[in-house]
Amino acid sequence: MPRARLTIDPHFTIGPIRRKLFGGFVEHLGRHVYDGIFEPGHETADADGFRTDVIDLVKELGVDTIRYPGGNFVSGFRWEDSVGPVEERPRRLDLAWHSTETNEVGLHEFSSWLEKVGSDLMMAVNLGTRGTLEAIDLLEYSNIRGGTALSERRIANGRTAPFDVRMWCLGNEMDGPWQLGHRSADDYGKIAAQTAKGMRQLDPDIQLVVCGSSSAHMPTFGEWERVVLTHTYDDVDLISCHAYYEERGGDLDSFLASAVDMDGFIETVVATADHVGSVRGSKKRIDISFDEWNVWYIERFHGVDKIEGIDNWPVAPRLLEDVYSVADAVVFGNLMISLLKHADRVASASLAQLVNVIAPIMTEPGGPAWRQTTFFPFSITSRLAQGEALQLKLDSPTYETAAYGEVPLVDAVATHDADTGRSAVFLVNRSTSEPVTVSVDISALGDVALVESHTLSDDDVYAKNTLEDRERVAPRPNDSAAVAGGVLTITLPPVSWTALALA
Repeated sequence: MPRARLTIDPHFTIGPIRRKLFGGFVEHLGRHVYDGIFEPGHETADADGFRTDVIDLVKELGVDTIRYPGGNFVSGFRWEDSVGPVEERPRRLDLAWHSTETNEVGLHEFSSWLEKVGSDLMMAVNLGTRGTLEAIDLLEYSNIRGGTALSERRIANGRTAPFDVRMWCLGNEMDGPWQLGHRSADDYGKIAAQTAKGMRQLDPDIQLVVCGSSSAHMPTFGEWERVVLTHTYDDVDLISCHAYYEERGGDLDSFLASAVDMDGFIETVVATADHVGSVRGSKKRIDISFDEWNVWYIERFHGVDKIEGIDNWPVAPRLLEDVYSVADAVVFGNLMISLLKHADRVASASLAQLVNVIAPIMTEPGGPAWRQTTFFPFSITSRLAQGEALQLKLDSPTYETAAYGEVPLVDAVATHDADTGRSAVFLVNRSTSEPVTVSVDISALGDVALVESHTLSDDDVYAKNTLEDRERVAPRPNDSAAVAGGVLTITLPPVSWTALALA
C-alpha cells in the first residue's frame, strides 16, 4: 500500500482564511432562479415565493457572499428592468443563454432572499453593452441613503435602507469572444479604470473586482492580466479568475489532478499582478477573487443542451443541469484544497453555481430538493476551515498523467484556529486503484483528539445522487483514523476526499 507523510505545525502559516472564500454565485440562467430558489406554488414556498427547503440547504452549505446576477447574463442586463412594480417590469430576451427573462425576481427580491440565507451580495455591473454611467446609477440606487432621484426611487420601491453593497464586479469575462461587448485587454482596461474611478467618487469604501481571464487556457492569458492591471492597478482591489474542469475522453487520472491546473493559474496571476505593482513602484497588493469555479461538463452543453432558433426563447429552461459523481466531488474537494492553499492571496471565491445550474443543490418543480455529491466537500470545508491555512510538509508518492505530467497521489491542506485550538485536515487520494495510508505528525498541535472524520468515496466512482435515489452518496466516518503518540494515521480509499477535525 502506498504511504504518504505529512507534518502540521501551527507556527507555519499561509494566511488567514477569509470567509468570502466560501462564496457562491446565482445567475439568471436556466432553472437557477425560477423553479430553483423561487417557486411560488411550491408547498415549501414562503410568502415571498422562495422555497424554504432550498433556503435551508443553502444555509447548511455555509455560503458567505453570493455573486449576482451573472455571469454572461450581466453583459446584456439592464438593471432598471429588475426594480419597481413586478407587474410593470419588461420581459427581455437574454442573448447569453437564448432564453426569456421575466424580471419577476430582481434586486429587491434577491436581496430579501440573501437575508433569509444569511449571505452578503456581490454585485456585477454590465460593462459589456452598457458602461460607466449605468454602473454609477446602480451604485447610487443601491448605496445612497436618500435625497437623490435614484435613492428616492429605491425608497418608493419599498426599500428605505440602502442595500449597502460592499463588493462589485466590473463586468464579466470580458476576455471571452462569447461575451456581449467583448473587448481587447486595452479597451476593457480603459473602461474598467474609468468606471472604477467614478464608482469610488460616489462610495470610496467599496471593493472592486476587475475581470481577469476566464480560463488559464485562453490565448490571451497572462498578457490580459498585465494590460488590464496596468490600466486599473490603482483603482481596484482584486482581479478575477474563472476555471471549470471536466473529465475528457475517459482520462480520469488527469481529471483527478485538476487542482494542479488551479494551483498554476493562481500562482501565475499573483506573479503577474505583483510584476505590475513592481513596475509601478506600488506598495499596494492586488488579491484574487476566484469568482467562478466548479466541475462543469461544458462539452455536454455545447453538444446537447444549447438552445437555438429565432422563435425559441423559453423561460427557465433546463440548462447546465449536470449530475455529479463521486469522482466529480473528489475533484471539487481538491479544488477547495487549492483555494485554501492560496489563502494569502485568494481573498474571495464563488462556487458557480448554487441551485440546479452546475450546482450542489438540485430541485424538482413541485417536488423535492436534494444534495448533489459536491454539496458535501463544500459544506464540511466551510464549517471546519477556520483561523489560518497552514504550510504543510507533504511527502507523497506520485503518478503520471497525460495532462499534467507527474503529480502527487495525495494532496492536502490544514487549518488552525488559535482562538479555539481547533484544527482541520483536508486530503484527497487521486489513485484510481489503491488506498493510501497517511501518517500526519500533529505533535506541534499539542494534546489534541480526533473529533470528526468524513470520507467521501464509493466502489463506483461514478455513483450519483438523483431524483430517484437522492441519498445514494454521502460522506461517512473513516474508522481507520486514529491518534497516538502525536501522530494521526488514516487510510484513504481510492478516489476519495477526506476531512478531519482535531480539538
